[in-house]
Parts: sequence; C-alpha cells; structure tokens
Amino acid sequence: MVSVRPLGSVFLLLSLSLSAVAQTSKAGLLKVGAAKVDLTPSPAELPKQFLGVLDKIYSRAIVIDNGTASAALITLDAGAVRTDIWQHVTHRVETELGIPATNILITATHTHSVPFNMPASDEDKIVQSVKDAKQRLQPATMTFGKGLSYLNIQRDIIDPETHQWWEGPNYGGLTDRTVAVISFKTPTGQPIAVYYNYAMHAVITGTLDLVSGDIPGASSRYIENSLGNDAVPLWSEGAAGDQNPVYFQQTYDLRKIRVEDYAKRGQDISNAMPPGDQGLDRKNPEVIKLMDEQKQMILSMGQLLGEEVLHVERSAKRPDSQIQIFGKQTTVTCPGRERTNEGRGGIAGTYKDGKPIDLRLGLLMIGDVAIGAVDGEVYNEIAQRLKLESPYADTILTTLTNGMAASGYIPDDASFGHNTFEVLSSRLKPGCAETSIVDGIVGMMPKIEY
Repeated sequence: MVSVRPLGSVFLLLSLSLSAVAQTSKAGLLKVGAAKVDLTPSPAELPKQFLGVLDKIYSRAIVIDNGTASAALITLDAGAVRTDIWQHVTHRVETELGIPATNILITATHTHSVPFNMPASDEDKIVQSVKDAKQRLQPATMTFGKGLSYLNIQRDIIDPETHQWWEGPNYGGLTDRTVAVISFKTPTGQPIAVYYNYAMHAVITGTLDLVSGDIPGASSRYIENSLGNDAVPLWSEGAAGDQNPVYFQQTYDLRKIRVEDYAKRGQDISNAMPPGDQGLDRKNPEVIKLMDEQKQMILSMGQLLGEEVLHVERSAKRPDSQIQIFGKQTTVTCPGRERTNEGRGGIAGTYKDGKPIDLRLGLLMIGDVAIGAVDGEVYNEIAQRLKLESPYADTILTTLTNGMAASGYIPDDASFGHNTFEVLSSRLKPGCAETSIVDGIVGMMPKIEY
C-alpha cells in the first residue's frame, strides 16, 4: 500500500511541468543482503598530519532485489565521495553486478577525521562490500519509521558580543531532528541491515588528527553490537550543511587556544580557517583534557543516537515483503560566483561571476519510501521543503551522495542573508539551488496511479 500525502499534494505533483514517469518496475518478493569492508588506512598510508587511528572506518553496503530490479545503498566513512570514486565504483557495480547506475547511492558520512584522498585500493574494497552484500541476499521484509533525536542544532548565529554572524549553537534556529529508519529483517524477524538518516555534521574529532568515523561510526558500532547477527547499519547523511552536534564546546575551546597560539607568533587567524594540525600544543594539559573529552563525546552521542535508531527499528509496524524498486538521476545547473574578499564570517562577501555549477540529483524509491539525493552539503531548510512538497509521506534526503559538487555549501534562499562561513564560501548565486533541488527530485518521482 502506497503511503501518500493528501490529494492536494498529489494534484500538485501531477501538474508539475518537470517530467515524472510512471512506476514501471513490477513489485516482487524482497531479498536483501548487507556487508561491510574495512577501509582503515595502514600506518604507511596515513598522511603526514595524521597521528594514528582512533577507530576503524568502513565501506558499508546494502543490496536490495525484488526479482526484476535491484539497488545498492553504500555508505563510506569519508569526508566526501570524490566524483572520480563515484564514477569508477558505480561503473564497476553496474557492469560486474548488474545493478543499474540509476539505482546506486554512494554516500559519505562526512566525518572530518579521515584522509581526503582515498588510495586506489579503496575502490576495490568499496566494490567488494557490494559484492559481499549481493552474495548474502536472502528473503526479507522492510519497515520504515521515524524518531527524534535532539543531538543536532542549527549553527548559524549572531555573536552576542560582535553582533555579527558566526557559528555557534542557535537554539532558536531551524533544525529537523527526525531520525528516519529503514529496517530490513528476515521473515522470522532477524535483523539484516538498517539504513538511518540524520542531519548532523560529524566534526567532533576533527582536531585530534586521528582517523575516526566520528559520531556516525560510533552510532553504527553501537547499533551493530546491539542487533548482532552480523547486521549492518548504514548512516545516511541528512541535510546537515548548517547543523552541528549540540555538544560542541570542546571544539570552540580548542579553536580559541589555536587562535591565541597563532597570535603569539604575530598571525591573526581569528576570522580565518586555520591550517590543520598546527597551533595546538599536545603537551598542554588543557588541550589534553579537551581532546579526551572529544573522544568521550563521540561515544556518548553515538550511543544516544544509536538508541533512538533501535527504538524506531523495534517499533516499526507493517513489514512489507513485496516492493517495487525505481531509480532515476538528473543534473540541474545554477549560476556560479567566485569570492573576491576573505574572512570566515561576520563580514559581507564580494563576488564576481563564476562558472555555472552542476548539482547531481538522485531518487531511489524502495516501495513507498522516497530517498532523494544531492551531491553537496545542503542546508536543512531545503530538506524540510522537499518533505513538505513530496507526494510520498515517507521521504528523506541524503546528501554528499554520488560525487562532490563544485558548489561548496548549498544554502536555502533565505540563508543567503547570513554572513556565515558556509554562505560566504558557497560558489552558488542565491535564488536557484533550493527550488531546483526540490523541484528536480519531486519531478523524478513516479506518478501515483489508482
């Protein structure tokens, strides 16, 4: 049974000028397999600024099949999915495993605690995670549910001292705290995999210079341990462009120490992005304390988020064993800009015209669950608008998916008035991306037939 919006939303969809095709994939008996492969760099592979490994990182994959169509959900513990990685892996999964490119979503957890440049061998490992998942296909049921977690918070705020835009916990700001959970189990109720979506930056351990999956890694490990039976949990990065963890004080304190250290050397970085791994004395007792607290914090928040995912997974009703699978992708183009002045926040940016910016959009329908995708860091308001305008009640947005847009951050239209580092650094001109993303994803959604 298709879960849909009230008829007004359906009529709105039917009136859209953007093309939408009828669902052509026939429903069939659901089979699901899941697997993970270790992506943790060896000591020899670590870049110079990395001091070691705090916790392991992975490629996690879910393969979904209904006898006539198949799809793959892949999540990497990575800052972003480089476009070349996406292209190579998608091509191999399509040619070697027969899963159409339109039905593949490769998402980064956006942890800030991993090397950006993956070694070439990681492509093989990512593909292997999908192969292992496909080999484990077994009859399954699927449920969808929603919960709440108050671990994220809007981070665009006006500083009470300078009265300028800055980054900080904006308790009155717009935040979607929904935890969306797709759960796959065997017909007897044994867990196979969980795909969960939440909007929060994975930035807690970014100053440690240790490889870490940050909060996404900690929450997935907690879920994995609880579910047992080799179940595989996948984090899906929601629209977190302007969303930080609510407990982020240690990072602010460490930044202050770094600014003071640079000032002693005659360099003012108070309104700049400081270089990594510089300006923090790891023998300083205060630095040691704050960094230890960061390590504890990812475990605490990972456990709390993991508990909410488990709560939703246990509470979801109406398991479905016959589903349709439908995927589609498109690209929208928006006017670009190049910044001509500097400053991390608080001061207005000046710009000149830049190259047009392409944004890659995706849609994967698994039964009546609509997963929209964007290859950039999207502001939360855009995801909330997508959910409101989608004709499908069970709609989520996964970001940093299927490549890496040249846009930088993707603010909603209203937020372009904020002189925060996300907005100032965005290579998009205001007035295009929000509507193009929402209309583009909704326009790919199959029309509802009665």
